[in-house]
Formats: sequence, C-alpha cells, structure tokens
Amino acid sequence: MSTDGLEIRPAGVSAGQLNAYSELLSRVFGASSKFTPEAIAWRYRDNPAGEVVGADAWAGETLAAHYVTCPMTAEVEGRTLTGLLSLNTATHPDFQGRGLFTRLAQATYEDGAARGYAFVIGVANAQSTPGFLRKLGFQHVAPLEAGVLTHTPRRFAATPVAFAGAWTPEMLAWRLLNPAADYRASRHGELTAVWADTHLPGIRCVAFLAGPPPETLHARPLGLSLYLGLDPRLNLGRLGLVRLPERLRPSPLNLIYRPLGEAAPRQLDARAVALNFLDFDPY
Repeated sequence: MSTDGLEIRPAGVSAGQLNAYSELLSRVFGASSKFTPEAIAWRYRDNPAGEVVGADAWAGETLAAHYVTCPMTAEVEGRTLTGLLSLNTATHPDFQGRGLFTRLAQATYEDGAARGYAFVIGVANAQSTPGFLRKLGFQHVAPLEAGVLTHTPRRFAATPVAFAGAWTPEMLAWRLLNPAADYRASRHGELTAVWADTHLPGIRCVAFLAGPPPETLHARPLGLSLYLGLDPRLNLGRLGLVRLPERLRPSPLNLIYRPLGEAAPRQLDARAVALNFLDFDPY
C-alpha cells in the first residue's frame, strides 16, 4: 500500500529489517542496548508467543516510520488468550508530522485481528496516551503504581483477577534471556521475585509471580525494590510502598487496552488487573 509517496509494509524479522529498526530506534531515542539488532531479534523474532505484528512506512530505501506489537498470552476472565503488547514506535525526523503512527497502528490492529489476536494492551506516557484514546479507540484502564517497597510479599491474597500475564516456564525462560537486561530471580514463600536493574542507582525493579520458579535462582540482590504495576492480590500499604514523586517516575505509566475480537472483554476493570514490569518490558 502506498500513501503520500510512502509504501506501507508489514513489519518483519529479516536481517535487513532488524538492522533498519535498530538504526531508526537508535536515531530517534539514542543509542541503547535495547536497540541493538541482537536485542531486537530477541524481542521481535524469538518470542515463544509469536513474531511481531506491525507495520513500516518506507520512502525508497529509507525507513520513515516503524510500529510493532509483540504477542503475549494472558489469563482473561478464566480463559487463556493470545493478544498483543504495543511496544516500539518511531518516526524518522524527516517524516514527522504526517500522522504516520496512527496509520501504522491502524494497519497493525487490522492485521492482528485478522490473525486471531484477541486484544492489544500497552503502557503509554502522558504524551502518547491521548492519541491512543482519541484516535485508536483504546480504554485508559489506570495509571500504574510506582514506588519503593520496604517489604517483600510471600504469597498473593485470594483476590479475583480478571486479567494477568500467563508466565509459563517457556515464556519466563525466554523473558529472562533478554540480552539488554540483567535479571535476578529469588523464591519468597509461594512467590518468585524477579529483579531487573533500573535507570536509578541502587534501585531494582521487581515483579512477583506465582507458579514454578525459573531454573536458576539467586540470593535477593542488595538495594531498594521498585514496584511498577497493578495487582489486587498485593496489599501495597502493608508492603510499605513509598510512592515515587512524578519527576522520578519512569515513563510510560498509563495502562491502555483495546479488544480486537469477540473473545476479549470490551473493557478491563482496573481493580481486577495484575500487571508487572515483565509484562510490558521497561527493563
């Protein structure tokens, strides 16, 4: 499909595409270990839930804009559904202001629905959230909690959850192989805690998972634990959550949701959503 002299093509995982994505993302956001071809291949190609679903705008041999979603599995109202996580989007400086993100996102969701994906979720910042809501029909579910925990939970409360990431042993093993991050996992009572380095010195982000732990476990790392997410099974007050001031909060922080098919609920209830940093990939 061609528009405004640009050709819209499906995103993919060929070596040429991965290199082009690395170059564009690094140019727009700055060099980062997350944007090397190897890290992008891990995220886009090697995901056990499936390869990326997305769209690119090309001006000849120049990648003008790029948007992808990554397949994920979730337990949704008692069923295991495969949906999409809205992830990377970037527009080359020479092609900004043409509404390319909206066009690429619409093409992506049409493709995702045609392939049978049930929903799209994302965690958007203050700048991008209005566009997702007004132009792309997303629900603003809730802002995420963000703060430092003074205690580590040992079990989840028996509180109903209507949406939560489905971290099978295979999915968790892949997630912990992220070449752009350093993870540590430790068993705490009935839960597995997974920590990742953050942009804040001495602070690691933490996620809590039920079910089988990963094969490799570590001692709890030193330093403070940053909690980013939502989970009605955790009493954050009793865990001593000290909320971060806005200026220190990593972005993005707004959970957004859109159904793609009849299998998914029309909206999510924020009081019944469990989401941790492993689900949306800030680290």
